[in-house]
Amino acid sequence: MFVPVIMAGGSGTRLWPLSRQLSPKQFLPLVDADVSMLQATIKRLEGLDSGEAIVICNEQHRFLAAEQLRVCGHEQANILLEPVGRNTAPAIAIAALQATATGEDPILLVLAADHLIQDVGAFHASVGLAENLANAGKLVTFGIVPTHAETGYGYLEQGAALENGGYKVQRFVEKPNADTAKLYLDSGKFLWNSGMFMFRASRYLEELRRFAPEIHDACHDAFGGASRDMHFTRVDAARFAQCPDDSIDYAVMERTHDAVLVPLDAGWSDIGSWSALWDTAEKDHAGNVCRGDVLLSGSRGSYVQSSHRLVTAVGVENLVIVETKDAVLVANKDQVQDVKGIVDQLKKQQRSEFSAHREVYRPWGKYDSIDSGHRYQVKRITVAPGAKLSVQMHHHRAEHWIVVSGAARVTNGDKTYLVTENQSTYIPVGQIHALENPGVIPLELIEVQSGSYLGEDDIVRFEDRYGRAEVASE
Repeated sequence: MFVPVIMAGGSGTRLWPLSRQLSPKQFLPLVDADVSMLQATIKRLEGLDSGEAIVICNEQHRFLAAEQLRVCGHEQANILLEPVGRNTAPAIAIAALQATATGEDPILLVLAADHLIQDVGAFHASVGLAENLANAGKLVTFGIVPTHAETGYGYLEQGAALENGGYKVQRFVEKPNADTAKLYLDSGKFLWNSGMFMFRASRYLEELRRFAPEIHDACHDAFGGASRDMHFTRVDAARFAQCPDDSIDYAVMERTHDAVLVPLDAGWSDIGSWSALWDTAEKDHAGNVCRGDVLLSGSRGSYVQSSHRLVTAVGVENLVIVETKDAVLVANKDQVQDVKGIVDQLKKQQRSEFSAHREVYRPWGKYDSIDSGHRYQVKRITVAPGAKLSVQMHHHRAEHWIVVSGAARVTNGDKTYLVTENQSTYIPVGQIHALENPGVIPLELIEVQSGSYLGEDDIVRFEDRYGRAEVASE
């Protein structure tokens, strides 16, 4: 049996406007409308002899990860929170420390949460071969059998064949130019570097200690100061911040004498751009991919996605058009890698479209920012049955709540009362208050905020069942 380690960090900026800082691509249903990329990664393990997964994600994505794991029946998964990003070598190190914390020494299968694998049977076969090699003390990487001369991936050169399957890794190669990539493809000896690995936890830590002792020691100290909170394990933030930033390839795999590779030919893609989604999706007779409420006329080779309204296109070719509630992207399909430049501009201008969608998920439910203007903001709030917002107050805004459906238990100063459909209540500036759904159906309400400052960081929390900070923008 092995333990899956699923790396669910990252921002997926090239898939803006669908992927945002607070809702990146690994948590989105990009390929299958019913499951996110993270959920698909978990589901792909069914049929293998694996234990409960360790999921590594950013602090700001913790409730999103926990809810998606709960929905797919993995509420007992271990969720490790990275206080800051330090690349893959430290992330895998804290997962290995977590896996060995109870005295066991399992084999780890390290996967990215945002990869597409279409042939699950072929994936299972490669994992089985890799597990045998990991049992023999090898550090296994999976090499993707290339389908074209790709310049966006690193490569692995295949060395001598091993008696029990797989190959020695001759060398790791950086992303090549087009001519070099063509030579690699024609040689038949090079595979794409997938970023997936399999090894025994102790072997990884042993080699990390040998080749990157600063990373090993910083992670050991950070995990030694870890705390447990609900579903989450938090490593010591100050100690982890001192850890060098390095990938597993540079820190370990390129240095160890026990690096081997297992070929994987399973319809793999890292879904790194809108053009990658077009490549993998089913197309119509004109080579278009249409998702959502889309009508095309005389258009060819395009990817068009609508999330909330009708999108039409006439006579376009080779375009990507993506619509969300608050943004529309139009790009040439050959230049979608440059979407990151738009995201950089949004970040520099501190625009909300960089970080969040209009609809934002919270541990208690979600809210949709319907409208805003000078000194006012309107939200539609959904509170899950049995859920409760924190006991809080605001220095700069008052709030009016109008219940649309369900029932709300409201704490307003020293009073607690029930507000039902078509009723409303008012929370003055500076009043300590709370909102709870005591019922068995979702509570839907309209919130009208008014005041001099309406930012989400104007929240002072006095009590919170989800362990959030007393003053926070979450």
